[in-house]
Amino acid sequence: MGVDLNSDLGEGFGAYAMGDDAAMLDVVTSANIACGFHAGDPSIMRRACALAVEKGVRIGAHVGYRDLAGFGRRALTVAPAELRDETLYQIGSLAAFARAAGDRVRYVKPHGALYHAAAADRALADAVVSAMREFDPELALLGPAGTEMENAALAAGTPFFGEGFADRAYTPEGLLAARGTPGAVLGADAAVAQALSIARSGKAQSTDGGTVAVRADSICVHGDSPAAVEMARRIRAVLDESDSPVRAFGG
Repeated sequence: MGVDLNSDLGEGFGAYAMGDDAAMLDVVTSANIACGFHAGDPSIMRRACALAVEKGVRIGAHVGYRDLAGFGRRALTVAPAELRDETLYQIGSLAAFARAAGDRVRYVKPHGALYHAAAADRALADAVVSAMREFDPELALLGPAGTEMENAALAAGTPFFGEGFADRAYTPEGLLAARGTPGAVLGADAAVAQALSIARSGKAQSTDGGTVAVRADSICVHGDSPAAVEMARRIRAVLDESDSPVRAFGG
């Protein structure tokens, strides 16, 4: 048994940096690279793909709403057909840089508001999966298990892998606590403990003090969290010493 460790990377834009991608790529096994809509630009995408290939990390397309000003975290109303086209556009853009670096895009993970919207809305989930299949039927979808994203993937025959979060608090309903609410972003000690709990038992502590089921093939450490790299190193070390060592999902 084992569990993948992923992070959202390439999320700067122009002169604005976000996180330490090079250091994080020494730790994780999968990199969700921004595709230019919520963050990222062509030069950042090229560099992130080149670094991922150099370090043997799998490349995933981190697709989002077209919302640079809101970092893709604002709930937007986007028709499913438009979302399908925007998703295909983003995958194709990142794929060009992955190919130039000597690899390919292997999976897709929605970002921010799109992640939550597609988890709850089957039409949006179907739009994301449709774009994936148009580009490459072998692409896998990474997202929250037991949601419309998983349902859409299974219905289409698209490989699906569940994701858990080390550094985000869960509600009793199994959703991520909204950013900005007290305790929504976990500190390093709590994140390490949560990652180990998810990997070992498929459970996380909820905001009401109880536990909630989290079925995860991959655990995310956000690249923009405080001291994210050190947190990721600690999480990897603890997992590697457990009965759930870190390995790329899907084999």
